[in-house]
Amino acid sequence: MSHSKGYSKIPLGYHIITRHDGILQEKVHDAYKARGKLHEPTLCPECNAVFHQGRWQWLPAPANAHQQICPACHRIHDHYPAGFLTLEGPFFLAHRDEIMHLVHNEEKHERAEHPLKRIMEIEEEPDSTLITTTDIHLVRGMGEAIHHSFQGELEFHYNPEENLLRVHWSR
Repeated sequence: MSHSKGYSKIPLGYHIITRHDGILQEKVHDAYKARGKLHEPTLCPECNAVFHQGRWQWLPAPANAHQQICPACHRIHDHYPAGFLTLEGPFFLAHRDEIMHLVHNEEKHERAEHPLKRIMEIEEEPDSTLITTTDIHLVRGMGEAIHHSFQGELEFHYNPEENLLRVHWSR
């Protein structure tokens, strides 16, 4: 990973993460995680994910389920992303469709097993694209998948106080 953009562009409160072992270490402080144990089963009335056996899953809706909005739907409703992925550069502009196809495939793969990992919004600009997600691990995985397939410059900026990850890729 290269950090060619320089350290002066890092927003206050964010830290550069240099990973050598492939593991993102983080302090868990997520206001969208349940404070206590949820009743099982619990159904999200927005997306129909079911909290069962300690995690949110895609299951048929049980008739006797409690109802509570899941953390992903809560973030979407509040317009409060956990992850930001910025894609830019001449190579990105020339290969935007192919790279965005990879992004959507990564989200589809992750979301199939993990209902809380979703793309919130995609903002297309003439010279860049900003993707927001409900989960920091999804945005990290998208950035790593793009970097693995297309190389380029990949930066991670993690804010542990907000459990927020900004990923920047360019080439």
